[in-house]
Amino acid sequence: MMRTLNILDNPVIGVFGTCTEEIALVPTGTKEKTVQSLEELLNVRVISTLIGGSTVVGSLVCGNSNGFLIPRYGNDYDLKDTDITVSNVPGKLTAIGNIVLANDSAALVHPNLSSKSVEVISKTLDVDVERGTVAGIKAVGMAGVATNKGVLVHPKTTESEMDHLEKLFDLPIDIGTVNYGSQMIGSGVIANSKGYVAGYETTGYELGRIEDVLGFV
Repeated sequence: MMRTLNILDNPVIGVFGTCTEEIALVPTGTKEKTVQSLEELLNVRVISTLIGGSTVVGSLVCGNSNGFLIPRYGNDYDLKDTDITVSNVPGKLTAIGNIVLANDSAALVHPNLSSKSVEVISKTLDVDVERGTVAGIKAVGMAGVATNKGVLVHPKTTESEMDHLEKLFDLPIDIGTVNYGSQMIGSGVIANSKGYVAGYETTGYELGRIEDVLGFV
């Protein structure tokens, strides 16, 4: 089955969608064929929703097996029939999916996040949280993707940042690209420990890197 697809006819699928081990979120209006592909490839339940009226669900939401984080204004969403914890992250930084890189054991967050925001993230996701950058980029959620098996990051990630990530996540860390050379890994990959999908423009070589680092080889 093809592991590349578009969401809303766009290959930056990480901007529009996100997933945990059990649930994937995509914007309302996502094609049924795309929803079915995500269900099969990630082995998840797919929920279509808007966040605060917006389709960029992947940029606005970050979650793991313990909960979802949404912006402070984002209470217009359709997760009411799940038993998962949903928390609003306070503060001016509202693109939560862009600024949090997390799995079920750890999270790296935007260096300017307040202590209150870090506390909400730690409590909701039940993980260790540290501030940092990836390739000098504060939008760590778009500069990488983390699962419970590996972390794939921007090709210009520094040695000290790699060391920080390895200590925090205690997983294999390596670099790659998506969508024919895009360095913002998180914008083009949606993954969990069971599977992954990448933007439609992602090359075979790039897919090989994703599979290798995230443990699907």
